[in-house]
Amino acid sequence: MAEWPIPDQARMDEIFESVKNWGRWGAEDEAGALNLITPEVRRAASACVRHGRAVSCSRNIPVDPAPDNPHPALHMMVAGGDDCLVPEVGLESTSDFVGIAFHGMASTHLDAFCHVHRKGQMYNGYPGTLVKSTGALKNSVMCGKDGIVTRGVLLDMPRTLGVPWIEPGQMIDPDQLDEAVQKQGGVEVREGDCLLISMGRDARRDELGPWSPMDPGMPGLHPECVPWLHERSVSVLGSDVVSDVIPLPAIEGWGMPIHECTLVAMGVHLLDNLDLSDLMTACGELSQWEFQLTVAPLRIERGTGSPVNPIALL
Repeated sequence: MAEWPIPDQARMDEIFESVKNWGRWGAEDEAGALNLITPEVRRAASACVRHGRAVSCSRNIPVDPAPDNPHPALHMMVAGGDDCLVPEVGLESTSDFVGIAFHGMASTHLDAFCHVHRKGQMYNGYPGTLVKSTGALKNSVMCGKDGIVTRGVLLDMPRTLGVPWIEPGQMIDPDQLDEAVQKQGGVEVREGDCLLISMGRDARRDELGPWSPMDPGMPGLHPECVPWLHERSVSVLGSDVVSDVIPLPAIEGWGMPIHECTLVAMGVHLLDNLDLSDLMTACGELSQWEFQLTVAPLRIERGTGSPVNPIALL
């Protein structure tokens, strides 16, 4: 296969404009490609449930410091079993507290459109200034308040390329996505799908231990994959990394091309830091790469995203 060159600034600008969905669902729209998940798409997703096998695609809440978790989540007990009596009612009860800064490279989360801006604008042309110190007045995570239920498709890149994992800094290009589709029995990526792309991050972590996402980095998608995603009209994109390759390719004026093109131009939500290990195993055992996927973001008013526990049902 021919090697895909890194696009320059002009090419990235061209890609951004060519995949832009601003105004497609109206000037006031804040749901973006979630509009593609129609009742018909949801009903069709249920046809993928053939075995009744449920698989979580989330990591545990990351409470331990590590090179890829510099800001651990807080999990503290409020009342334990050694002091659990509520004398007023005679009830014995335990409780705890969880606090989490979920953006980054450690926690499984959904990115809302307000999380990333380009040239001062968010998805659908809303000004970035509408995200204030009190939260997002537009494009918050609340567009997913009723849950995201659709057909999911997994592309297993280590399996496709015959390696245990994709190395940090390596980019998956459109030809390799096509190769994965072919090697997985021609599984079709359809309008309204949530596309999950596994890079084998956790296999590498289990073998070599945690490492810094900045050095040696993380694998990700080549920027030229953006038109590939747009042509297939995916509703959500997810990965066991953060979709953008790290270290980032040197493209003047572009920080994270995949994030900017999906969240800002296309209106496609991102699922970051999934744990796809069990799903990769299940799909391989069943030779089934499509499933019903349910993502239930927390109802955080004005939130820039949410921790999530996506569930695949095969």
